[in-house]
Amino acid sequence: MIATLEPQAASARPIEELRATASASRLNTWLSCRLKFYFHYVLGIRKPRTASLYVGHAVHGVLKLWNQARWRRDVLTTEQLKRRFNTLWWQDQRHSPVRWDDGEEADEKQTAWSLLDLYFRESPIPPNERPQAVEVSVEADLSAHGLPRLIGILDLVRAGRRIVDFKTVGQTPSDEKAIHAHQVQLTAYALLYRANAGDIEGGRDLHHLVKTKTPKLVVTQQGPMTEAERTRLFKQLESYSEGVARQDFVPSPGLQCSFCSFLPDCKAWH
Repeated sequence: MIATLEPQAASARPIEELRATASASRLNTWLSCRLKFYFHYVLGIRKPRTASLYVGHAVHGVLKLWNQARWRRDVLTTEQLKRRFNTLWWQDQRHSPVRWDDGEEADEKQTAWSLLDLYFRESPIPPNERPQAVEVSVEADLSAHGLPRLIGILDLVRAGRRIVDFKTVGQTPSDEKAIHAHQVQLTAYALLYRANAGDIEGGRDLHHLVKTKTPKLVVTQQGPMTEAERTRLFKQLESYSEGVARQDFVPSPGLQCSFCSFLPDCKAWH
C-alpha cells in the first residue's frame, strides 16, 4: 500500500484553540512574523506550495516509507523506492496544487530523486537498524507551568534514542547556525520525547539534504536537551500564549518577506 503525502493545509482556528496547544512549526511562525501567523492559522488562508517546499515534502514522504519499511523489517530496493517516489510525486499534486514555472517541474523532480538516491547510498543509519519510532504523533502537558499543551510529530527516533529530523536546504549549513536556526524544533522534540518515552533522548540529529549542483548530505549532531534550552523554550511559549490572547498580530518586515507567500496580504494589511 502506497501512502500519500499529507498536504500542509491550513484551516481557521479559534483563538482559544490556538492558545490551548502549540507546535514547533506554529511557534516558529509566531516568532518570525505574527501577522503571517494570523493569516495562516487564524484565518486559515491557503497558498499554493512553492517548488522548493514541494521537493521537501516529496523527499520527506519517501524517507517516511523507507523508515517504516525498516521498522517492519522489510527491505525496499532502490528501484522500489523510485517507483513509490514517482507515484507520490503525481498523486500528491491532485490534492494540493504546486506553483510551477515553465519547465520547472521536471528539473525539481530530478533534484528530489537525486537527494533521495544520495541519502540511501550515504545515510549514516545502517539499513538493518530498526527505528524506535517513525512519524509518531506525540504531546506534552505543560499546564503545570502555565503553558499550552505541546504537540508534534517526530520524523524518526533511532535505536539509541536519537531523534532525527530531515531537512532539504539550498546551501551547505554550518553546525552552529543549523542548531541555532532549529533550536525551537530540537528542544520541542526533546520535551515531547521525554514526556512520552519516560526517558532522556540520546541526542538530536539534523540530516540536511543539500540541493547543490552535486547533492550533499550534512549531518548535524547535538546532545540531549539542556536546562537552558528548556527554559528558553518555555519563555517563547509564554510569549506565544500571551500574545495570541492579546491578538497581537502585527507584521515583522525583514529579509524573510522576499520569499513569503503572504506578502500581498501583508501589504494590504492596516
